[in-house]
Amino acid sequence: MATLVSPENSAATTGGNQRAFPAPTTKLWGRPRTRRHEIGEFARTGQYVIDARNEAPDMFVDASTKNWSQLTWKDVGRPYRVEKWAQSKREYERANGQSLPVLEGWRRFNLAFHQFFLTDIPDAQSQARSALGSAISGFDFHGAQEALEDLLRIGLWNRIMRVEDAVWDPRGKRSLFQGMDLKKPRILFLGAADGYEAMQLAAMYPGGEIVLVDYDEFCETERFGKFPLDYPFLGVDATTGHQRVWYRDEMPITFDVADIRDLTYGAEFDVVVSIGLLEHFPDEHKAQCLDMHRRFLKPGGYVVMTTPRNQFKSRMYYNLLSDFLNHGYRELMDVNQMGLYAHESGLHIQRAGVIKAHNGLIMKVR
Repeated sequence: MATLVSPENSAATTGGNQRAFPAPTTKLWGRPRTRRHEIGEFARTGQYVIDARNEAPDMFVDASTKNWSQLTWKDVGRPYRVEKWAQSKREYERANGQSLPVLEGWRRFNLAFHQFFLTDIPDAQSQARSALGSAISGFDFHGAQEALEDLLRIGLWNRIMRVEDAVWDPRGKRSLFQGMDLKKPRILFLGAADGYEAMQLAAMYPGGEIVLVDYDEFCETERFGKFPLDYPFLGVDATTGHQRVWYRDEMPITFDVADIRDLTYGAEFDVVVSIGLLEHFPDEHKAQCLDMHRRFLKPGGYVVMTTPRNQFKSRMYYNLLSDFLNHGYRELMDVNQMGLYAHESGLHIQRAGVIKAHNGLIMKVR
């Protein structure tokens, strides 16, 4: 079996050479900001897409008119469980005779996923092709296999991140987030990771405050802490009401390294957000997850949630990249399943939609 770059060893090598994918954690993320982006600007960097276009999203399916009270689990079925586990998770559990601890699984995922974002894809493709040529000329079949694996994975990540822009999907998320009655909102992001969606909300509804919460300190120092300062969020100017571009360092953001179950905030936030959180809870714990969103919400406030879609591309992604991503419980669901969980928990769905890689719900407490 070919050697993988694992979250435990981001500098894994073959024959003394760094694997092409994913990038080591020493790689810089983004570029220095030398100017403000113009509204309408679009470009592909080696790592991500700059998309400040004020245009309709490539994909937004509005599911807001569903009668959620008439849906049943017999109608919608249950979510798809991702069960192709990371090699390092299987090895840990064989050696220790117990499940990989949830926090350790989240730590491994964050580290590996962060390395994906750091990867300069054209450079990585060039490195992998060079490694393949050298391996073939030297009759190194093991090295050739590794280089081919890298090329496959780089190609998949390139499609997701730089061709489709499906992870961040700014125009899709702006379409989902539009229409909320908010002025200078306090935004709480549960399981925040890099904080992307809270920053997009703050650009659209400026003048408030963001509190990011994640129990992995790596998210504070790396995933959010090193989020590209040159990445533009299209939003509005609170003073003029005109469109403008915002950047991470222009937003009032606090990061709280904590378990969301231990938070002591009161019902003090206008928006409570989670992105890709619900699907990590088995059914017997989903009510607890949903209750965490209500607990910190002001009367009349909004719950904003997304989950990864159950589609062929998502299944392929989590299977081909399983050694990097699959360290804990994960489901893929459709918007009907997500909406039924939320409806049964006492949330009123005001807006529901499907974008490139995610289902999304905007809700209030019923």
